[in-house]
Amino acid sequence: MSFSFSKIFFSSLIAIFLLSFFYFNQYILAEDDLAVECEWTRIEKSESSLSEDAYRALLEKCKGYYEKKSDELQGDITKTEAEKNTLANTVSIFQNKIKSFDYQIQQGNIMIKDLGLQIDDTKVSISKTDNEIKGTRDKLENLLELRYIEDRKSIVEILLGERTMSDFFDNMVALDALNGNAQEFLKNIRGLKLDLEDQKVSMDAEQDDLKNFVIIQDLQKQESSKKKQEQQNLLNLTEQEYQKYLKEKAETEELASKIGSLLFEMIEVPEGGIKFEDAVQIAKDISKSTGVRAAFSLAIMWQETRIGKVLGGCYLKNTKNGDGIYIKTGNKAPRTMKASRDVEPFLSIIKSLNSALKLKTDAFNTPVSCCMVRNGEYFGYGGAMGPAQFIPSTWMEYKEEIEKATGDIPANPWNVRDAFLANGFFLKRKGAGKQTYETEIYSALKYFGCTSSWCKSNYGVPVMRASDCIQQYMDKGAMSASCQSLIF
Repeated sequence: MSFSFSKIFFSSLIAIFLLSFFYFNQYILAEDDLAVECEWTRIEKSESSLSEDAYRALLEKCKGYYEKKSDELQGDITKTEAEKNTLANTVSIFQNKIKSFDYQIQQGNIMIKDLGLQIDDTKVSISKTDNEIKGTRDKLENLLELRYIEDRKSIVEILLGERTMSDFFDNMVALDALNGNAQEFLKNIRGLKLDLEDQKVSMDAEQDDLKNFVIIQDLQKQESSKKKQEQQNLLNLTEQEYQKYLKEKAETEELASKIGSLLFEMIEVPEGGIKFEDAVQIAKDISKSTGVRAAFSLAIMWQETRIGKVLGGCYLKNTKNGDGIYIKTGNKAPRTMKASRDVEPFLSIIKSLNSALKLKTDAFNTPVSCCMVRNGEYFGYGGAMGPAQFIPSTWMEYKEEIEKATGDIPANPWNVRDAFLANGFFLKRKGAGKQTYETEIYSALKYFGCTSSWCKSNYGVPVMRASDCIQQYMDKGAMSASCQSLIF
């Protein structure tokens, strides 16, 4: 019974291990397959070989793959950056140690040189003292010799050589005094010589200790230099790895952006509007072409249609006077379009899109903006199309510029990319490329078609407020609570 249970238990463990190994390998293979499948050259070739739906699915899958890879690389970058900072700090510590050793070695060499000078001075003093000792010794020998001679004189020689006995004894006393002084001086000089020799021995020992200290410091400096170089080599390798990750991340983000652009080219504005994150990326891409600040450009789209959520509340019905109906109620909507200016371009746009894209869009059931009402009175005209809310006649002014930029004909007001381009080109023409508050709010009012103080308060200021919030998101990846309630 026990044996059977153990057998079943171990069999289960083996099965779990094999399954885990199988799924792990499948995951690795899936990742490798995606890496190959999502190569940019393959994506470009797939456009002609796949159906539109299959191609879109491929783009979405590859966009997700590169976004995930970008996140993983960011993790590697953060880790490598921390390692790089640690190594740089270690290199700095060794550098400071080397500087300290240099200072101590220089200080030691100066002290050795100073002691050398002192030893040389002491040697000179010892040499002088030796000479003085020799001179004093010679004098003593002369004195002793004179005393010896005087001691051996007979009474006759003394009497004959000196005038008086007193002179003889005076001479003897003088010789004794000189002898005593010379001996005392010799004793002192010998003591001085011994002191000088002791000092020299002490200074020699101190100099030797300093030389040994300098040798040790130099060895420690060499060891620190070696360790510093080792850490520097590691730092260089880490820096190369860091730069490699940065390059890979930039390339991955570029591919994700390019794939995203292809996706945006394929779709018209989806129901519910464009995702905010996607809109931010599009605005950034368009900003590179127009020079208009991405956050400001996107704020205009937010003000106009809440970035594609509200594309228009009216249908054109009467081509002669431009009236239409409200979509929600079916009631008459006066001034839906300015007949003399926009009806013909509007019908032309719908017709060309139907022809080029093989669509069956009904111009009289296509949402456009309604005429504005203030204090019960209608003013201006409606008829603005798509997420950028261009009126048909204005769209026609930018049509060729958009087509030249994209290479697609005809330009489509309901296409996400075309709408963002039209928005950017218009704002650039109105001076928003200078990116100052004054030029931006002025171009916003021109976009709205009204520059009065009322329009500034009700359109221009809200646009600038929204652009601040969107800029906050672009800079920090998040918004304040007040901005979130405003934008979302």
